[in-house]
Amino acid sequence: MVSSVENTFWNKLPKPFFCLAPLADVTDPAFRRVIAKYGKPDVLWTEFVSADGLFKGGYDALIKGLQYTEEERPIIAQFFSREPELMAKATELATEMGFDGVDVNMGCPDENVCKQGAGAAIMKDPERAQAIILAMKEASAKSSRPIPVAVKTRIGYNENEVETWIPQILSAKPDVLTIHARTKKEMSKVAAHWDVVKRVVEIRDEIQKDDAVKTLIIGNGDVVDIADARTKAEETGCDGVMLGRAIFGNPWQFASEHGDRPDLKGRLAVLAEHIKLFDELLTGKRSFATMKKHFKSYIQGPDGDKQLVIKLMEEARTPKEALEIIEGYQI
Repeated sequence: MVSSVENTFWNKLPKPFFCLAPLADVTDPAFRRVIAKYGKPDVLWTEFVSADGLFKGGYDALIKGLQYTEEERPIIAQFFSREPELMAKATELATEMGFDGVDVNMGCPDENVCKQGAGAAIMKDPERAQAIILAMKEASAKSSRPIPVAVKTRIGYNENEVETWIPQILSAKPDVLTIHARTKKEMSKVAAHWDVVKRVVEIRDEIQKDDAVKTLIIGNGDVVDIADARTKAEETGCDGVMLGRAIFGNPWQFASEHGDRPDLKGRLAVLAEHIKLFDELLTGKRSFATMKKHFKSYIQGPDGDKQLVIKLMEEARTPKEALEIIEGYQI
């Protein structure tokens, strides 16, 4: 058994700590820079990146998603694949790029990902899941700069399976385990089962009661702000809480207990900054259409302007056009 990496940044964080979830086409390098500036969480994740794509012909395109700045530390690189060998290579890449940790996605419900036998589909193959974690830990241990290995998963595929699934994961002793408190089947259509997160913590404590370094447990699902996260951590005993959808339109989320946002003028200024960063870092590499999901999120609120959202959605086909609309808007 490859041992866990001791004395990492994870073990130095205050408890509970608060993390930003990896969100595909959302927490890209541009948005992460905005978040790090206006409301930095205790830990940041990259979007998930396909290890198969990286090492089977798509390196030049995918590596762009792993850009990060020193201001984002500690930052975790997240990858997905069903192949232990490729996840080991991804771990080696993460150590070479200077990431503070690496994470394997074992919970993504996207059908295209699951058809590859990756993401949530790995829950159907616990032995493969264990092999992936161990391969990543071995690759990290062999590097000149070992980094901790984390796992992000769900409570089950079609139903709650934590009594069998979690012990199988913990047997490989990942440094960190993030639990999205829903099954793959449930997607995000039902309320997150935080009572199950509490049970996961209990299982960890039972299995690792004699271990000097225990796997840290992070709860995830339906967390609205830091105050809510603190309550959920207290109720479940988890070491940290991960916020995902709460970050939409609110890079200030981690800066206060209730994710207070500035007025519309202030939000538009940061949206413009976000667009400029997208243009600088991602134009030519990603479609600007991925930015459109942010327009409504930034603008909506008691002082929001529905017509401005419509104008941006219908007329802003490029960063330049979006900036012109925002700069010409009269509050």
